[in-house]
Amino acid sequence: MQGPLKIDFEKIWQEGMHDWQGNMPERMVDDALEEDFWRQSMQRKKPKQTDAHAIPIFDAMKTHISPQDSVLEIGPGWGNYTFPLEEYAASLSCVDSSESVLSYLAQYTNAALIHGKFETLPLEPHDVVVGVNCFYRMYHMNATLRKMNALARKKAIIGMTTGPIQPHYEVLDKQFGYAIKYPRRDYIEILNMLYQLGIFADCQMLPLERIYTYPTKEALLTAQSKKIRDNAYQLEHVEQALADFVTYDGEQYIYKHRFYAAIISWTPQ
Repeated sequence: MQGPLKIDFEKIWQEGMHDWQGNMPERMVDDALEEDFWRQSMQRKKPKQTDAHAIPIFDAMKTHISPQDSVLEIGPGWGNYTFPLEEYAASLSCVDSSESVLSYLAQYTNAALIHGKFETLPLEPHDVVVGVNCFYRMYHMNATLRKMNALARKKAIIGMTTGPIQPHYEVLDKQFGYAIKYPRRDYIEILNMLYQLGIFADCQMLPLERIYTYPTKEALLTAQSKKIRDNAYQLEHVEQALADFVTYDGEQYIYKHRFYAAIISWTPQ
């Protein structure tokens, strides 16, 4: 390992893949379950439906990409970055392990769609290799990062949304003593894995905001209790914890959550 950091950050990443009981969730290792998840997700999507917070993330990544570049996108999902990348770059290839994802994208893009796992497929080098929030099933992250580095001729880019967690959960933890499902993996492990591989990456922290809306108080409380680990909890505690963060406009409850995306980039080494 490089320098004074003797911590095994890949092991920390791998441990973070386990659930709160220390077990590996079935979806992490069962390709059929993963495919079923994406099949159901794609069925719910409207044509070219993307997330609002993807716009500033793409704008930040775009500063590392030239319109003359060929781009390889890892794990495109429902196309948050696929659609703007296709319009911006000279050419785009997308690799994904889900047939449902690729079938959905094939309806709306002319990008080259490659079926399989990035970790194991033989792939051609591209000017830019990019992946956003697509590494959650990748166990051997050091090998994944080395492969990104080897395939990128000019730039490798990783995007990952990160904390802080919705603030009412910290109130539920500190004031009411509930166990909370805090994030178990984060961008910082990737940044440190790169460092230990001898890759000195840049990291831009991009402030974002997500707005949740709920038609009823019951819907609000149900949705914003999902990260409580305790089997039994009191809804009045959840309501009290939310009080300082939620507004009601006469028709719906509004919860604004400020968080960040980490944009990690490096020149191949």
